[in-house]
Amino acid sequence: MSLVDKAVWVIERNSSRELGLDAIAQACGVSRSHVANAFGATTGLSVVKYLRGRRLSEAARTLAAGVPDILTVAFDAGYASHEAFTRAFRDRFGVTPEQVRDARSVEGLALVGPLDLVARTPRALDPPRLLRQDALRVVGLAETHTFESAIRIPAQWQRFMAYDDAIAAKADPIPLGVTRAPDDEGRFEYVCAVEVRAIGHVPTDLVAFEVPACRYAVFEHRGHVSTIYDTYAAIWNGALPASGLRVADAPILERHHETFDPRSGEGGLNLWIPLAD
Repeated sequence: MSLVDKAVWVIERNSSRELGLDAIAQACGVSRSHVANAFGATTGLSVVKYLRGRRLSEAARTLAAGVPDILTVAFDAGYASHEAFTRAFRDRFGVTPEQVRDARSVEGLALVGPLDLVARTPRALDPPRLLRQDALRVVGLAETHTFESAIRIPAQWQRFMAYDDAIAAKADPIPLGVTRAPDDEGRFEYVCAVEVRAIGHVPTDLVAFEVPACRYAVFEHRGHVSTIYDTYAAIWNGALPASGLRVADAPILERHHETFDPRSGEGGLNLWIPLAD
C-alpha cells in the first residue's frame, strides 16, 4: 500500500473525528512534510483540501437525508459553529446547508468521493545517493503555488532567466529549483534560483537567502520535466518509506543536469530530498 493510500484510509476511517495534517502524518509514520508532498504530488490536492471536501460531501448527504439538527452535522464535519460550517458549505457547493436539507437532494452538488489510488502504477527508480550538502547561498525568483497550480512553474522559470545576467558572483552557472515545505492548505514557495559565492546586490523582484546544510537522498528524474511529479510520487509513496529514511522539514532542491535543455524540457535533473539526521 502506498503512503497516499494509507493517508486516504486514515482520513476515511477518522473523517468525523478531530483530524489535521499532523495527526495524519503521525498515523502514517512519516513527517508532515512527507505526507503533504506525497499527497500533493500524487493527487494534485492538499491533504487538508481533500479532507475538507470529503467531510463537507458527507455532511451534504446527511443533510439531504433530512437530519433536523444542522449544528450536530457541523460538529461531525469538524466545525466549531453553525456559522463557520455554513460559510465553508456555501463556498464549496454554492448553496446553504438549509437549502440542501429542505431539498432532500444532493443533485447538482460537486461532491468529493473517496480517492481510489490502488491502480496507480509507480515509476521505477534507481536507489538514491545519500550525501551531505553544505549551506548554499542562492538568489532567485520566489512565487507561491499550490499543487493544483504548479503548471505555472515553467512560466516562472522563463521570467527568472531574464535576470540571469544581472546576478553577480555565481558559484554555478546551472540554476536550481528550491521548494519550501507546503503548509496545511498545500501552498508552497518555489524559487527559481542560482547558487552564488556571496550575496551582494540583489536585483529588484528577486530574493536572496541561505539553504541550511543538510543530508539528502538524491534521486534521478529521467524524461521530460513535465513528468516530474510522477517521479516525486514514486519517491514519496514508495522509495522513501521502503528505505526507512525520514524526511526533514527543509527545502527540496532540483538540480538540472548539464545536458538539460530549458527550451525543450529534456535532459533530466536530480531531486534532492532533505533527510532528518
